[in-house]
Amino acid sequence: MAFSTSSFWGPVTSTTEWCEQNYVYSSYIAEFYNTISNIPSIILALTGLVISLSQRFEKRFSILHISNMILAIGSMLFHATLQRLQQQGDETPMVWEMLLYIYILYSPDWHYKSTMPTFLFLYGALFAIFHSQTRFDVGFKVHYITLCLLCIPRMYKYYIHTQDKPAKRLAKLYIITLSIGLSCWICDRLFCKNVSLWYFNPQGHALWHLFMAFNSYFANQFLMFCRAQQRGWNPRIEHFMGLLPYVKIQKPKAE
Repeated sequence: MAFSTSSFWGPVTSTTEWCEQNYVYSSYIAEFYNTISNIPSIILALTGLVISLSQRFEKRFSILHISNMILAIGSMLFHATLQRLQQQGDETPMVWEMLLYIYILYSPDWHYKSTMPTFLFLYGALFAIFHSQTRFDVGFKVHYITLCLLCIPRMYKYYIHTQDKPAKRLAKLYIITLSIGLSCWICDRLFCKNVSLWYFNPQGHALWHLFMAFNSYFANQFLMFCRAQQRGWNPRIEHFMGLLPYVKIQKPKAE
């Protein structure tokens, strides 16, 4: 939405704006709430990274948590500036992150170990080059949704093969946060004209960031649990301060 004070970053060059008035609190931050709402993503991703490193999970999970942080930082820069370059810095890591999820979900049963990471790496690199040269707002959304849909069958397979009730609860929390977050995103897009007339803006896109922060965390912990089961590491779900669930493993002494 149009800014109300002077802009440090100049005119908006991104292809997308959200239902938040620009530069209300600072000339350096275009969409204030959409910017700071990425902080929980960074904190939860850092928490997941510490859990992964401290228990010596496979490097793929450390990279996954780092990718969550990179995505959140890219989103902060995009919403703070509303510039085309920063928009690419937000959208390209979104695709890279989904490619990483696809690898983690499908690689355990992939017979040709080197072909999948090689293909996904090349795909991600080619997408980044193409995206840097081309504007395709609707096409990007369709592409991203397609990558997300590719993950669903495998996530469902993991869910039905998991007997541990606390682990299944993680998967359910993943679905709940995704559903609520997506509802906030859709309402922010479809009803912005109505919302902008309200005395109080519920900041639907900022809420999307908040719910997706927990969504990514729950997804990552569920995948870590499933992978630990595959490796015979006797995983269980524990809770930090009785609230935040995380995976605790016990590797055989030989490892």
